[in-house]
Amino acid sequence: MTLTVTTEERRRLALDATGAELRADDTGNERFVGLASPFNTRAAIGNPKTWGFFEEFAPGAYTKTLSEGDQRMLIDHDSYFVVSRVSAGTLKLAQSARGLEVDSRLDNELSYVRDLKANLRNANVTGMSIGFYVVKDVWTLIEVEEEGDDGKIRVYEAELRTVQEVRLIEVSAVTFPAFVDTEAELKSVASALALRADVGAVERRAVHRPELRDILQVIACEPGESTRVDETTEPGETTRRHVEEIDLAMRAWQAKIPALRKPV
Repeated sequence: MTLTVTTEERRRLALDATGAELRADDTGNERFVGLASPFNTRAAIGNPKTWGFFEEFAPGAYTKTLSEGDQRMLIDHDSYFVVSRVSAGTLKLAQSARGLEVDSRLDNELSYVRDLKANLRNANVTGMSIGFYVVKDVWTLIEVEEEGDDGKIRVYEAELRTVQEVRLIEVSAVTFPAFVDTEAELKSVASALALRADVGAVERRAVHRPELRDILQVIACEPGESTRVDETTEPGETTRRHVEEIDLAMRAWQAKIPALRKPV
């Protein structure tokens, strides 16, 4: 199967927003249970007023990937710390009316799983995250109401990205519940823009954040071409071409789109 992708995307939620918890099963063993990705919940990626957008996952976004994939649960997106796996029967992923539900076995024979359980109890690990590739998304212009400091309601226009289908790689328990630095947010916006391949969308945002051009030069693929993503892709691994192919593709794209050339 060949998909047009750019780079693996990640989205994070605070544990208190996911309802995640350690729960004893019928045998008395603890499991990790929670909501990894809610449906129809609008989240801000970057600053939607200027260089970012709003995003929500549509119901059914995980239908195909759950029937075809072999996802893992990791710690902090690190493939060394594998907690559970679908094909091993230790990880259960399912869609509900709420979103993507996670139910993971926790094997006490793994030292880092024992550490994870302690960190969850002590509130040191406070978030959940998913690693995925977008297969299909739709962009629309929406009006957003916002209350100012003076109490007045003002309306501004923003873009909404509705993710309709993804290829899920992994779910993770993470130390930080949300991106805490602008660079990570910029990369998230750039990943979506690279897949979208809309010059106007890039131009509008680059007025506010010129750094997006630099990031796009690293992660963007030639529009119309594809990068192979298959069952051999390791969880947490960014799928990319060889360096030479990326360089050639970027040179060709930048030659076509002056707006994406690096400022002199």
